[in-house]
Amino acid sequence: MFLFKIMSYFTGYIAILVTGKAPEKFINMAASRGIYLWDILRVKENTVLLKVRLHDVKPLRHIARRTGCRYQLKSKEGLPFVISRLKKRKALTIGAVFFLVTLYFLSSFVWFIEVRGNEQLTAEEVIKAAAESGLSRGMLRWKIEPVEVEAKIMENISLVAWVGVHFEGTKVTIEVVERVVPGEEDPRPSHIVASKAGLIKEVLVINGHPIVTEETTVIPGQILISGEIPPVEEPLKPGVAQESTEAPKIIRPSRYVHARGIVRARVWYEAYGEARIFEIGERLTGRSKKSFSIKFKSKEIIFNKNLNIPFEHYQVETFVKRLPQWRNIDVPVEIITVNYLELAGYREERSRESARQAAEETALKATMNQVPKDAFIQGRWLEETGASSPESIVRVKCIIETIEDIGVEKLISS
Repeated sequence: MFLFKIMSYFTGYIAILVTGKAPEKFINMAASRGIYLWDILRVKENTVLLKVRLHDVKPLRHIARRTGCRYQLKSKEGLPFVISRLKKRKALTIGAVFFLVTLYFLSSFVWFIEVRGNEQLTAEEVIKAAAESGLSRGMLRWKIEPVEVEAKIMENISLVAWVGVHFEGTKVTIEVVERVVPGEEDPRPSHIVASKAGLIKEVLVINGHPIVTEETTVIPGQILISGEIPPVEEPLKPGVAQESTEAPKIIRPSRYVHARGIVRARVWYEAYGEARIFEIGERLTGRSKKSFSIKFKSKEIIFNKNLNIPFEHYQVETFVKRLPQWRNIDVPVEIITVNYLELAGYREERSRESARQAAEETALKATMNQVPKDAFIQGRWLEETGASSPESIVRVKCIIETIEDIGVEKLISS
């Protein structure tokens, strides 16, 4: 059926309205003579709407006379009628063709280049390396060989372990995977000290001398792992002459190392949030006015210069768009859009429970802003504190307990 409708569109078809005493007889006689009718719909008594192919319309005249029916053309559909309409509108046809050709021509160029996966490298470094192999803004897509671009980037940037170049319309995406380069170990002697106060939970020493143990409370700046190794007494090797009758020993002097290790501790963060039961302020109403302008170098053309802003209170948002580079040529044209968003005053009264919930959200957000991303959150507590707050304000304290590495390196001053 789908294929039949596609073929009917190319050959053309007509929707006709058949009226008479026996439209069913009209349909049956047409079917018996091999004329295919579809989308048959009874509009009302003795009236049906149906569709028929263009070349089958003429034979229907004889069937209409035989059955005492009449038919009326309602609509013409299909490619032949589209072509006929376009012939009558040559200017529109030429404009549409020109638009499609222009659109295809512009879509054949690379207008945007995006770099993904780079952390140590900057996007400019990758784009500069790609430009040496012919990939740059304004280049024709079919003149760019992705394999050559990938090889050139890996050749010019030693930090890249893998690179992939993908086309997405007029945008080219360069995905890079960087090599993991181990950093050189700092030979300077140092301690590991506490960056914040906490209760020690675990000490793992890789190099250095541990100073604190588990369940020890520390303060910021306190030494956790010392870079000074204390003197060590060791037994004297056999065969070495002894003047004393005591057990043979040798004392190794203290030495300094670059301390390394992990010190995890329980750390607490707290913050307060408050919300008013009677809230007064301004908020957006949804009404807005826009102002447009084009800036070329130092000259600016404002299209609605005499714009009347009908708002007493409003908020201004400015958006600036620059035209993309074309063949490494920077076009100094900016399109500036200024939105004037209306603000209206409001006064809301809410329940104490609703105000407490808002205060809890504020306190929790303020506390979470203090917590490092790599910290493990072990507990969270919220409690209302109203000792010094007026009755119209609900104040909530939030406490978050985390487990995190609090050790930081501190060089030993000579």
